[in-house]
Amino acid sequence: MRKFLLAAAAAFILPTLVSGAPAFAAEEVKPMHREWNFNGLLGKFDKQQLQRGFQVYKEVCASCHSLNFISFRNLESIGYSEDQVKVIAAEYQITDGPDENGDMFQRPGRPSDHIPHPFANDQLARASNGGALPPDLSLMTKAREDGPNYVYSLMLGYKDAPNGFELNPGMSYNEFFPGHQIAMPQQITDDRVTYADGTKASADQIAQDVVAFLHWAAEPKLEVRHATGIRVMLFAFLFTVLAYFYKRRLWARLEKH
Repeated sequence: MRKFLLAAAAAFILPTLVSGAPAFAAEEVKPMHREWNFNGLLGKFDKQQLQRGFQVYKEVCASCHSLNFISFRNLESIGYSEDQVKVIAAEYQITDGPDENGDMFQRPGRPSDHIPHPFANDQLARASNGGALPPDLSLMTKAREDGPNYVYSLMLGYKDAPNGFELNPGMSYNEFFPGHQIAMPQQITDDRVTYADGTKASADQIAQDVVAFLHWAAEPKLEVRHATGIRVMLFAFLFTVLAYFYKRRLWARLEKH
């Protein structure tokens, strides 16, 4: 009984100590729900949206967050031509080497290069972000249950802290972040970017586009997987039908005997 009471007390007190706010304020809020065109058996990516999302990543997210599993040449699958990818890659400086003198050097990016990390190491990343380490975004939409909706909600979930909620120094209040205190300031606002295709850049549109791009980064073979799944289901259906008629024909012969 004593152990039970201690555990119950800890469950009530710890959230308060961690967040500096009443325990009830740290309850998780379910993310907003959107219908994404990449969901479902027939789900597909909108390449125009993916290009807008990449623009958001490049102009808003890339200064802090890496995309370690994506190389520049992967961008051809979201609609960029080979020449466009070469231009995009050349905008980045890549550390290479060593050269003949044993020194590392900088060169323009190539399509075969991975998108470079914004910081040389984790220590520098923490020092540049108030002690917080910005996570890699390659698998972000797969890192949590209902990931696309969670990331979308997180981008739009910044609010003023409610009365009685003690916000720690350097933290922002976010309705959908566990504990509601997040080190990343609000990034998505109306007209934060000017889209190359002329799409109106509302905060909601920006959030949708960057989520779609990040989900593509996490599942670049999603459309291939969906197409394979459909073919397998059709094969299984046809096999079932043929097996059924073969069974009927076989039993019909046996019944005659």
